[in-house]
Amino acid sequence: MTSPITRFILVGVACVGAAAFGFSQKPAPAPPPTQTPAQTPPAGRGGRAGRGGLEQEIAMGADFSRKPSVERLSPGEQQKRFLLPPGFRIEPLLSDPLIEDPVGVTFDGNGRMYVLEMRSYMQDAAGSNSRAPISRISRHEDTDGDGTYDRHTVFADKLVLPRMAFPLRDGEVLVLETDDRDLFKYTDTDGDGVADRKELFFTPFGRVTNMEWQPGGLTWALDNWLYSTYNPFRLRITPAGGVIREETDTNGGQWWSAQDDHGKVWFVDGGGEIGPVNFQVPIAYGAINVRDNFEPDFQVPWPAPGGIADMQGGMRRVRMPDGTLNHFTSASGVEIYRGHRMPEDMVGDLFFTEPVGRIVRRAKVVVTDGLTQLRNAYPKSEFVRSTDPLFRPVNVTAAPDGSLLVIDMYTGIIQDAQFVGPYLKAKIDQYALDKQHNWGRIWRITHETAPPDRTQPRMYRESAAELVRHLEHQHGWWRDTAQKLLVLRQEQSVVPALRTMAGSSPNPLARIHALWTLEGLEALDLAFARKLMKDSDPQIRIQAIRASESLYKRGEKSLADDYRAMAKDSHPDVVIQALLTVNLHKVPGSAALIEQTMAASQVRGIREIGAQLLKPGGARGQGAAFADPGAGTLGLPVEQRRSLQRGAAIYQELCTTCHGPDGKGAPMGGAADGSTLAPSLVGSARVLGHREYIIKVLLHGLSGDIDGVSYPGGIMAPMGTNTDEWIADAANYTRNSFGNSASFITPAHVASVRAASRRETMWTLPELLASLPTLLTNQGEWKATASHNPENAANGINGTGDVRWDSGAPQAPGMWFQLELPATTRITELLIEASAGGRGGFGGFGRGRGRGRSGAGTFAGPLIAYEVRVSTDGTTWSKPVGEGRGTGNLTVVTFAPVEARFIRITQTGAPPPDSTFQFGWAVQRVRIYQAGT
Repeated sequence: MTSPITRFILVGVACVGAAAFGFSQKPAPAPPPTQTPAQTPPAGRGGRAGRGGLEQEIAMGADFSRKPSVERLSPGEQQKRFLLPPGFRIEPLLSDPLIEDPVGVTFDGNGRMYVLEMRSYMQDAAGSNSRAPISRISRHEDTDGDGTYDRHTVFADKLVLPRMAFPLRDGEVLVLETDDRDLFKYTDTDGDGVADRKELFFTPFGRVTNMEWQPGGLTWALDNWLYSTYNPFRLRITPAGGVIREETDTNGGQWWSAQDDHGKVWFVDGGGEIGPVNFQVPIAYGAINVRDNFEPDFQVPWPAPGGIADMQGGMRRVRMPDGTLNHFTSASGVEIYRGHRMPEDMVGDLFFTEPVGRIVRRAKVVVTDGLTQLRNAYPKSEFVRSTDPLFRPVNVTAAPDGSLLVIDMYTGIIQDAQFVGPYLKAKIDQYALDKQHNWGRIWRITHETAPPDRTQPRMYRESAAELVRHLEHQHGWWRDTAQKLLVLRQEQSVVPALRTMAGSSPNPLARIHALWTLEGLEALDLAFARKLMKDSDPQIRIQAIRASESLYKRGEKSLADDYRAMAKDSHPDVVIQALLTVNLHKVPGSAALIEQTMAASQVRGIREIGAQLLKPGGARGQGAAFADPGAGTLGLPVEQRRSLQRGAAIYQELCTTCHGPDGKGAPMGGAADGSTLAPSLVGSARVLGHREYIIKVLLHGLSGDIDGVSYPGGIMAPMGTNTDEWIADAANYTRNSFGNSASFITPAHVASVRAASRRETMWTLPELLASLPTLLTNQGEWKATASHNPENAANGINGTGDVRWDSGAPQAPGMWFQLELPATTRITELLIEASAGGRGGFGGFGRGRGRGRSGAGTFAGPLIAYEVRVSTDGTTWSKPVGEGRGTGNLTVVTFAPVEARFIRITQTGAPPPDSTFQFGWAVQRVRIYQAGT
């Protein structure tokens, strides 16, 4: 049996195999729906590749004799090898060399397509240089509306295997790279199609772990929250432009996500050999599954005959004599088709890819008695199949024109190197699969009943009123994008039109989007929510319950009675939603209500979902959401927990009067426009940014307008007479409450800022912002050297995974690590990370790549003690600008601003004389902050 936590699903791209079907045979005719395979697949999951040796595989029928090499086909020749149902047509949209190794596609508000290109992925069986920063996100535009992309730019270059490219406003794209905990916003400020600004959007978000256990894809769901695979939380952009985090159950997904018309986000797991996971209810309410999520044998794929038996699981995963995949092992890339240019019976169907099987599965979503079951739309066949062994469908998405796009990595090896066992390696050699890489295609699927819609999106140029009209569009992409842009703009002028649409439009989907747009604009009031909870349409009632939850969280607790009443609704789906809501928000008496409702109902969905709410069964799929110990704030140290407790007392005593108990600002008495006495702290980009902002505000106060708003109090009073611990506690509570999540501040941090910023007057916002340190993001131009193991020093600049620098010897005084910047810069802070992100244990160890020992009985970890000196010429060095003890995997060194081009970190400590092991020194990442004015 192959363990779920050892399988790989290419960064979501999927997974376990190498090539698949014949290399020279003509396309086989599509089998009729009732065709039976030559051999029924074995029950259960496949075994680990190589178990029992190649002799055992040969005994099971494996053939390792030399075969002609698999060769690249032109797009035109590859097109002939596809097998689709009658009426569907597939044609190339983009192809190599214009794009290479594509793994995902997104579209911005003007219909421009962003392609994630993993150009360093598996260029040989050993995965050599797989983390080289040579990948990119390219942008493609159809300038004349003829359906051909004719303008091409590289939006972001020199990336490490990008996993997300999610457009926001015009020119803004959220980007996540592999082995990076930071989600960044890239911006094209001058409109040339190339990003020229990079800003931290949210952290921690990604993972530093194997390729399988990292987030991929991002969905702005109907409820205005952002969902990603793996992360057991969701994010929301606040009206102030900040970001808040809210916990969810583990979704089990591995690569990409999509939503349906009613806002349920869908995830797919391939490494667990399951396919779609945890889809009975929206993941915010829990990971709920039933025994018949799928029809019998749903996980059995039906590729075109003529495979080469190249599955990572060995012969246990091969259907013989076809040589094709016999069970899902790399399900990935998911889409719910919500377009307007395909047959009507296709709307609402689930599509996902299986690159080892070289298929695209189309599944019917069937709801009975409140429970969902998935069924293969083509029994014993598939929606898309191919006889080209390099066809690697890793993603599928609906384009704005209503067509369906299949993202084809078109490569020989799809399995990550660490899981290429003896069997798969033999297959790679047999067909020379390692010689075929850095290709790629994007295919467009259309139907003979309707040509693609050539209307070009131009939403960034449109008024808010024009965007509202798109909420009535037949295609879900248009509705989703218009809602997203309206919420990002926070345009209140359209509130009356939205209320009219939500209340009386003949288009139920328009009503739903209008309702949620009101919620995103914080313009949904209690009376209107209650009105919609009594609507004749059960789906409107459901969405009204969900949208009203934001009001309940703001203090409208009287909604509890409404939810209890909805648990007696005539429609079972409405009843289920009421139970989900009371359970999620722990409405008083929720458990008793769920039990009573279950007892009074014969509807299976109510009984089964209710039972799981009372006794959760847990998520299915790859559950290693916290495989990276530095990825979250779980298991905080005792002192940090105590700091939060002390900070809560401070906030309740002094801060609630102006900022409100929920951090959103206390309402100003008598104000009809919703004015507050002080700014909201929830999701504030400044509060969550560099710690100096909140420390300086607490120490010296803040006066004047904030973002053009004059608050009644006029000032934030200085608190500098309190102790450094008091300031740190107040700051920590503010930065880690109300949905906020940020790094912790120590009394030493406060003391350092206090000493460096002595002033007699309060800050104004412009003065304060100008004074803050800013992160240098030009790491690609830095140089590194070291006293020990200098050939791998560069690994310590921005290392990922198991790639980092270490000393190769026990830590000893005088050992040093040095950085050279491209130019002299006024700096003020260093973050030295032994394991990027600064949390968790010592992790990997050894020479340069974290494997092995740094001398006898020695492992590499954080430095013991340090001093930092700087130089402008590399010859004349300053006195120490910072010194102290190391503080675990993350050591923060703050000092008075100093001009520096060369920065030397010297190890000054010695291990205790009675230590059994003497640890070497490891550096995985260094961050440098430039001083403010």
